[in-house]
Amino acid sequence: MFPAKPTSRFILFTLTILFLLTCTIFVTANEDPTVETDNDGVDNDLQELIAIDEQGGGGGAAEQKQGDQQKEAEVLSKAQRIVLELNSDNVKRVIDQNEFVLILGYAPWCARSAELMPQFAEAANKLKELRSPVLMAKLDAERYPKVASTLGIKGFPTLLLFVNGTSQVYTGGFSGEDIVIWARKKTGVPVIRISSSVEAEDFLKKCHMFVLGLFDKFEGHDYEEFIKAATTDNEIQFVEVSSSAVAKILFPNINATDHFIGIVKSEPERYTAYGGIFEKDTILQFLEYNKFPLVTMLTELNSARVYSSPVKLQVIVFADADDFKNLIQPLQEVARKFISKIMFIYIDIADENQAKPFLTLFGLEDSENTVVTAFDNGMSSKYLLESNPTPSNIQEFCSRLLHGSLSPYFKSQPVPDNVSSLTLFKLVEKEKIVQIVVGKTFDDLVLSSPKNVLLEVYTPWCINCETTSKQVEKLAKHFKGLDNLVFARIDASANEHPKLQVDDYPTLLFYSARDKANPIKLSTKSSSKDLAAVIKSHLTAKEEVPRDEL
Repeated sequence: MFPAKPTSRFILFTLTILFLLTCTIFVTANEDPTVETDNDGVDNDLQELIAIDEQGGGGGAAEQKQGDQQKEAEVLSKAQRIVLELNSDNVKRVIDQNEFVLILGYAPWCARSAELMPQFAEAANKLKELRSPVLMAKLDAERYPKVASTLGIKGFPTLLLFVNGTSQVYTGGFSGEDIVIWARKKTGVPVIRISSSVEAEDFLKKCHMFVLGLFDKFEGHDYEEFIKAATTDNEIQFVEVSSSAVAKILFPNINATDHFIGIVKSEPERYTAYGGIFEKDTILQFLEYNKFPLVTMLTELNSARVYSSPVKLQVIVFADADDFKNLIQPLQEVARKFISKIMFIYIDIADENQAKPFLTLFGLEDSENTVVTAFDNGMSSKYLLESNPTPSNIQEFCSRLLHGSLSPYFKSQPVPDNVSSLTLFKLVEKEKIVQIVVGKTFDDLVLSSPKNVLLEVYTPWCINCETTSKQVEKLAKHFKGLDNLVFARIDASANEHPKLQVDDYPTLLFYSARDKANPIKLSTKSSSKDLAAVIKSHLTAKEEVPRDEL
C-alpha cells in the first residue's frame, strides 16, 4: 500500500511542471467574438513589435542592445515586403492559390509573439534568398478571431504550414534558422548537397549545427536510410557530400572515405561521429542523444525539446548568471564524461518562471546560491547535491546518479524548535497535544514510535483542512488521558517521505502500534463521535505480536 518509492505527489508536481513548461509558449487565445475590421493593407503590427522590443530597456550593454535592435528592425522592415498580412478577405485566396503557406498567428500584446516575430522575419528573408516556394504570412489573431478559429489557431503564437490547403502543426525550433530548416524539409529539401570546398566553407559561416553524410555515390541502402532520417527529423540541417576532401572541411577529423555520418555543433564537443548501422531509426536515436550541447540552458522556447529527450538522467544546475560564468567550463568537462548518459541543464536561479517551480520540489524556492539537483525521469526520482557544488563534488554526484547509488531526496521543513527528534519524542511522551511532524522526524515520531499514532496530512492551500484540524484537536483533548496514543500532523506541501503517499487532502491515517507498515485511512467526513469510536476500536483490539514492518 505504501511502497518505498517517491510520493505520487512528487510525480504529480513533476508532471505539472513539465506540462506548464511545455505550454508556456502558448497563451490561450481570446475568443471574444468582436467585429473584424481590415486595416486597408497598413502593416502596423511589425512596427508595434519593434516598439515593444525598444521599450524592453535595462541592462548595462545599452549600446550593444541598441545595435541588436537596429539590426532586428532592419530585418523586420525587409520582411514587411515579404511576409503577407492576412485578413478576412484574402486568407482563403492565399491558401488556395499557393502550394505552401507558412502562417504565423500572433497577438500584438503577446510577449511570445514579440519574441518570435523577428525570428519569423529572419526566416522569411532567408527562404526568399533560397528561392523557397514557401509563402510566409501572418495573421493578427486577436483582430481576426473568426479567421484564426477557422485556421485552427487557438493560442499565441501559433505556426501552421498549409500544403495544398491542408494544415500541419509546426514542430520545429524557434530560431530563424530552425524555421528555415523545418520549412525546407517539409517542402521537399531535406538535405543540402555540397560539391566543392568553397561551398563547404561558405556553409560553415551560415550553419552552426548540422548532420554530415559522406557517400561515394548518392544511392544504395545506406544513402536511402540517411535520406529517410533527414526527412523524418524536424530540427537539424542534413548535408551530403561525395568528396572526402570536402567532408574534411566540414568534419576535420573524419577517417572514412566512403560512407560516414557525423553531427557537428558549435560548442566544445563540436564533432561526434556515428558508429551504428545505417538504419533510419538508429540514426535518429543517435541524433536524439547527441544534438544538445554539453550544458543546455533551459528556456521556455526549448523546454519541450529538452523534456522529450530520451536521456532520462538530468542534472540541473541553478546559479546566478555571473556565478555560472565561472562554473560553465569545469561543468562542461564533467558533462563530457557522461555524454549521452546524463543531460546537463542550466537554469538562471533569478528566473522565477523557470527556476522556482523546480526549486519548490526541493523546498529551496528562496535559495539564491548555486544549487545542483538531478532527476531520474525514468523512475520519477529527484536528488540533491548537499555538499559544496565544486566540480569534483558534481562529478561524484553524477557518477553515483549513473550507477544508482544516490539516495532520492525528500524535502523536509526544519525540525520544530530546533530540537532533536529524540527530544520531540520525549515531549510526545509528556504531553498529549497535536505534535508537528516533518520529513526528517517522520521515522522517529511515526514509524518507529511504540505508540499508536493518528496522523493528519494537510496542506496550507487545502480548503477543508482547517475543519479537519479542529476536529483532530478535539479528539486529542478527548484521548488526552491515554498513554499509548499520539496525535500528530504533517504539512504535505513542505514535507515528503518515501512511505507517505497521499493524493488528497486532508487525510487521516491511523498507524497502529502493532502494524506501522499498513496505516488505516479514516474518513474525514465522519463526525468526531464516529471517529472517536473507530479510534477506540483499534486501541482496544486484541494485542498481536508486532510484525517487522520495516
